Amino acid sequence: MKARTAKETLSVTTKIVLPNDTNTLGNLFGGQLLAWMDVIASVSAHRHCRRVVVTASVNNVSFNQPIQHASIVTLEAKVSRAFSSSMEVFVDVFVEDHVTGKRIKSNEAIYTFVAVDQNGGPIQVPELVPETEEEKHRFEGALRRKELSLILAGKMKPKDAVNLKRLFTEE
Repeated sequence: MKARTAKETLSVTTKIVLPNDTNTLGNLFGGQLLAWMDVIASVSAHRHCRRVVVTASVNNVSFNQPIQHASIVTLEAKVSRAFSSSMEVFVDVFVEDHVTGKRIKSNEAIYTFVAVDQNGGPIQVPELVPETEEEKHRFEGALRRKELSLILAGKMKPKDAVNLKRLFTEE
């Protein structure tokens, strides 16, 4: 199975926030943004493994800034790390200034997808090779995030989380 680079998994979509997408304050519903992020993240995961993928978890969502009605929103997703059958996908959300065109990062999320066969069972995915500094940073952090998720799910003992422990201990 041929390894892939993160840039090969890049998926981008742009949306306009319509009245139906907003709450009573005129801001984009968080649930609508989650749906958009789930779709773009699944495309990215699919591009990595070229198989059917299912959302396993939404590991982190940061609603840093509200997104207002009529905003132009661009979502960019890239696989940050691949494990045996799962892939971590980062989604960055940008809002474009109507006058200047400048993009401001407003939100981000981390999703995990699993590649599945025709019976819904997990299957192996290719290795991911990070190239840029940001990709390398996210790649390294993915292992710690996976260990934390396993601990919280009761599938790993904290004492076994070697990579996570490195954050808190000197070597």
